[in-house]
Amino acid sequence: MFGFILRRLAVAIPTLLLLIIISFVLMHSAPGGPFTQERALPPQVLANLDAKYGLDQPLIVQMWTYIVGIVTRFDFGPSFIYPDLSVNDIISQGFPVTLTYGAIGFTLSVLFGVMLGIVAAIRHNTWIDTAAVGVSIGAQVLPNFVIAPILVLVFTLWLRWLPGGGWGGWPYWVMPIIALTLSHMASIARLTRSSMLEVLGSNHIRTARAKGLSERAVIMRHALKPAMLPVISYLGPLFVTMITGSVVVDMYFSTGGIGRSFVDSALSRDYAVMMGITILVGALTIFFNLLVDVLYAWIDPKIRY
Repeated sequence: MFGFILRRLAVAIPTLLLLIIISFVLMHSAPGGPFTQERALPPQVLANLDAKYGLDQPLIVQMWTYIVGIVTRFDFGPSFIYPDLSVNDIISQGFPVTLTYGAIGFTLSVLFGVMLGIVAAIRHNTWIDTAAVGVSIGAQVLPNFVIAPILVLVFTLWLRWLPGGGWGGWPYWVMPIIALTLSHMASIARLTRSSMLEVLGSNHIRTARAKGLSERAVIMRHALKPAMLPVISYLGPLFVTMITGSVVVDMYFSTGGIGRSFVDSALSRDYAVMMGITILVGALTIFFNLLVDVLYAWIDPKIRY
């Protein structure tokens, strides 16, 4: 297992470095710049700003300085639009918000999605299965930019139970979590159901039932573990997607998460903030894909070879 992890790390580190290089080149190849506004700045002012942020240096020098800053100090540099804030400051302010509602939403998605999928598979071709599939399809076809205004309309304007935006105590968490969770929960339920049905029809399950094992023992000991393999492969990227926030959720509910920061930085051409958030998402994606590979190898030893 240790050798398996080392091999995955040997691939993950160059992948992250390649992500940084490609993102840096693409960001600086885009037309315009952070100081290109509707009202043009005087050439001397523009030259002074470029010199302050090192934008007057060759691209390869800028890239090397940027990579060294990340590797040695974990420093993503200053924000071009907000001179009093660094990229680290912006991420440290927004990421805890998205991490909070993203982690809770992920936990609820996995918990209810797996339970719904298992129940639907066990009660295959019954009204319970039909109801579970119907709920899953209904939740999956409603994107969060449709669910969000419906939640505000019902719980804020009609019932007046929950605040319609902002971030604070738990009442502010409810609607962003629901908007982020429903469609992902439905996807997990459908994936779990199809995987469980496939496993329940396999030879080793028929053998276990022929031995006289109870249905509970068959499900828990012999069916659940192999049925979770496709689900686990889906959960790695899903976790990154949810804890790094949803642009729709951050924008609609004004949570102050990094999704809003990413949109603002794109509109204002703040390359430093866009790079910092891109690298954060990329690093988390690589890490959790590595974690999924390790879980795969632990569940199914054949994967190690």
